[in-house]
Amino acid sequence: MKRDFTQRFGFLVNDVAKLYGEQFDRLAREHIGLSRAQCRLLGALAMHGDEVPMSQIELAHKLGLSAMGVAGLCDRMAAAGWIRRQASATDRRVNEVHLEPQAEEALDAALTIGDALHARALAAFSQAERTQLLALLAKARSGLVNLPADAQVPV
Repeated sequence: MKRDFTQRFGFLVNDVAKLYGEQFDRLAREHIGLSRAQCRLLGALAMHGDEVPMSQIELAHKLGLSAMGVAGLCDRMAAAGWIRRQASATDRRVNEVHLEPQAEEALDAALTIGDALHARALAAFSQAERTQLLALLAKARSGLVNLPADAQVPV
C-alpha cells in the first residue's frame, strides 16, 4: 500500500531542509569555494563569538557531527586559512578554534547566498506569510528545545 507523508510536519521539515541544503551547498561551492558544512562551521564560530574560545569538541556538538568529522573539517579549513586552532591555555588536550579575518568575508558571502536562496524558495509567499512562517517555525523549534529529554511519546 502506498502512503502519503507529504502533509506530515517531520517529513516536510526534513524535505525542505534537505532541498535547501543541497541548493545552498551547490551555490556556496560555486561562488565562495566552501561547502555547506564549512559555512555552518564558520557560522557556528561567528555566533559563539571569540570572548570565550570554542573547543573543537563543543563545535562538534553544536554542529551535530562526530569529533573525528569536525577534526577533519578543521584540518582542511585551517590549511586553507579560514580558521586557526590552538591548544587551550588551561588544558593542552583541548583545541580551541578561532575564525581568521578572511572568514568574515566568506560568511558575508554565505549570508548573501542564503538570502537569495531564501527569496527564491519563498517567492510565492507574501511578506506577511514569510514573517509568519519564520515565527511559526521558531515556535515549533522552541517546543522541541523545551521538550524534556525523557518525554514519552505514545506508540
